[in-house]
Amino acid sequence: MAAKLDDCVFCRMIKIAVTGPESTGKTTLAEGLALELQTVWIREFARDYLSKLQHSYTENDLLAITRGQIDLEVQAEPLAKRFLICDTDMLVLKIWSEFKYGRIHPFIQHSYQNRNYDLTFLCGTDLPWEEDPLREHPEKREELYNMYKAELVSMKRDFVELSGSADHRLQVAVNEVKKRFSF
Repeated sequence: MAAKLDDCVFCRMIKIAVTGPESTGKTTLAEGLALELQTVWIREFARDYLSKLQHSYTENDLLAITRGQIDLEVQAEPLAKRFLICDTDMLVLKIWSEFKYGRIHPFIQHSYQNRNYDLTFLCGTDLPWEEDPLREHPEKREELYNMYKAELVSMKRDFVELSGSADHRLQVAVNEVKKRFSF
């Protein structure tokens, strides 16, 4: 049976998510991967949003961040050249909501279940923590990492764990993309 045009990985945009706990090199990896693949990458909407807040963020702010992240993806899709690299995904919002508030808002859960990526890179915690006023809980990175991994396994998502230096992570990621998508 011939593959439908929509199913052809050579014919459609391939979405790649970079995920994991805070300060694990996600932005560096997303930016480098986009450069290597000669395409666009989507920044983490939460950074811009939270840096402009005049108060401590609340659970409702996570909903605005979810909407903003989805909007960035949709806006970037026409600009992508075969690959769209996402410097975060709905899993980040799902895990953070669960970790911070002990529950997951239905909108975040729905967004997580319905935003699909062809490949996810899960960034490990072996990079040194970098202080940043927007970051929390450096002592919880390993616990959070395990939550990410358990969820990816549970949902049967296609993912690759990355560790080592930023350069090593990028090289592994590029090799994985080349191997999986005949680039």
